Amino acid sequence: MAEGCGLATDRAALLALYDLDAGGFRTLDDITAFASTLCDAPIALVSIVEDTHQRFLARIGLDVEGTPRDVSFCAHAMLGDDLFVIPDATRDPRFAANALVTGAPHIRFYAGAPLVGDDGVPLGALCVIDTQPRAGLTDVQRQGLALMARQVMVELGGRRRDRDMIARQRLDAATIADSDRMFRTLSDAMPQMVWSTLPDGYHDYYNARWYAYTGVPEGSTDGEGWNGMFHPDDQDRAWARWRRSLETGEPYEIEYRLRHRDGDYRWTLGRALPIRGSDGAIVRWIGTCTEIHEQKLMMEERELIAHELSHRIKNIFSVIAGLIGISAREHPEIAEMADDLRDRILALGRAHDFVRPHSADSAPQPGQGQGLLWGILDQIFAPYRGSNGTRIHLTGDDIPIDDRSATPLALLFHELATNAAKYGALSTPDGMVHLHVVREGADIRIDWREEGGPTVQPGGTDGFGSRLMTLSVERQLGGHMRRDWQPEGLNLSLWIPARSMCRAAGTA
Repeated sequence: MAEGCGLATDRAALLALYDLDAGGFRTLDDITAFASTLCDAPIALVSIVEDTHQRFLARIGLDVEGTPRDVSFCAHAMLGDDLFVIPDATRDPRFAANALVTGAPHIRFYAGAPLVGDDGVPLGALCVIDTQPRAGLTDVQRQGLALMARQVMVELGGRRRDRDMIARQRLDAATIADSDRMFRTLSDAMPQMVWSTLPDGYHDYYNARWYAYTGVPEGSTDGEGWNGMFHPDDQDRAWARWRRSLETGEPYEIEYRLRHRDGDYRWTLGRALPIRGSDGAIVRWIGTCTEIHEQKLMMEERELIAHELSHRIKNIFSVIAGLIGISAREHPEIAEMADDLRDRILALGRAHDFVRPHSADSAPQPGQGQGLLWGILDQIFAPYRGSNGTRIHLTGDDIPIDDRSATPLALLFHELATNAAKYGALSTPDGMVHLHVVREGADIRIDWREEGGPTVQPGGTDGFGSRLMTLSVERQLGGHMRRDWQPEGLNLSLWIPARSMCRAAGTA
């Protein structure tokens, strides 16, 4: 009988998937023995039909391991959906002249259950054979033979899955090996020191750059040996930071002094990121060490120069204020204007010292809000504190500022406080100023509200102070301002872009 449509022509490649050459068919031996007993047949076979031969994976009552395909009864049985039964082969024109009928083993009765893979491709048959003609099988024998055929396929399917799994494991292992070789090649080519650890932080790899830089023998810094490479003053800090990253999964970043091969300690930036598996668990840490010694020294030098420049700028403010005072004494007629100008100069000096202290002594102490709006306002409003504390109440958000915004802010609020002290709410004992700060989108809104002062009418033209405020808000800070003169005092609202208050706000 010809094979049906869809049967693979290259059966060798198909059957290779079941790893049939590996042997070890003890379970199939048990199945054939049970089939022989159940059907009371002297011969039982598990036959796999190949391109030109049939192979007996398990057999009982027969010595040969296979036969040519053209005499195979199983090649017919495997193409059906049900049992293939031949009561008497000598009376069946398809098999009467078959060599297995006319000669050994002298087949007369044959019953075979097809073996079909999960993909629908027929592989062979589980069969029982008798040398005497028989009418057929009982219902129990038929059901048992079909059931055992399915069990044969369970066994063969398991072998196929095992083979596929082993193949995948080998492929995965090869992929991992290739990936590892690529990682090591790339890391060795990098100018940075590269290292990796197990999930618990055990260091198990360093690239060639690490050993070239430190000069230590390979493997000597595995495990916890790496911490001994740090400056003694940095070891506890580095350990604490690393333990925190291991506990939380947070990226690791720290600056420390690493021992160079020449024995000197050089500033180094250490960084590490976790690699997570599909379940989110950390499977490895990959880290780098980058020498920043020269940059660190340059930053220290720049900081020293900046402090010296800051000190000189502060001296210039003092000198200018002193010159203004001398001029006022020599020319009493300009005393009032000179006092205003000197106060403005001193306000700028306080603002400068707040954001650019020239020494540790001049820097704001902890809790004084360095780098925040309320901190500098506290400096500007210091002269207006009463016996019961300040008369200018701050509420709302404390906004970050930097050296760029400090000068115009100092001039602006010095001018507002000075005008309030001369003409507004602070000119009377019970007058108060309320200053509220809040974020509005990309802007910072500041509301200045006076109450309890004398009724003040706006002048017809802006004086120098008003023009100075406008210059500070609009030109230097890129904001806008609105004044509202109320009977109870001045209401003034400012809108200043957050990026103008602090550079970092533009990159947040």
